[in-house]
Amino acid sequence: MRRTTSADAPERPDPDAPAAGSGRSGRREPLRTEFTFELPRGYVDETGAVHHTGVMRLATARDELVPLRDDRVRENSAYLSVVLIARVVTRIGTIDDIHPGVIEDLFASDLAFLQDFYRRINAEGHTRAAVSCPACKEEFAVNLAGGRLGES
Repeated sequence: MRRTTSADAPERPDPDAPAAGSGRSGRREPLRTEFTFELPRGYVDETGAVHHTGVMRLATARDELVPLRDDRVRENSAYLSVVLIARVVTRIGTIDDIHPGVIEDLFASDLAFLQDFYRRINAEGHTRAAVSCPACKEEFAVNLAGGRLGES
């Protein structure tokens, strides 16, 4: 049985907060294993409904190894990301049966977003990116996990 702390749990830690024991307090924050996101375009289901929000969980070693045995990946290595993303996305809108066919039907920009989101939460451990305004050069952080246009 796997344990996870939902991204929607009230004790949700700030993914960009300093690591436990790094000076703020001695107590350890619970591990955040699920992250909500908002697709740039959205997944269009068979009824025509568009789903924008979803949840991705942290990947396990198994998540990265199992797709390598998939015949579709052996035939076409580009399919690896489709199988991998399908394993770690747990929900898109009201759809919770996520499989490679669902990921195949995403718009290319949404797949690219999920690939980058996967990399950020699994390799870097956060969903924020440092950016600067091209007009005034002010630097700030934006949360890539979604939100309304213009929010950071």
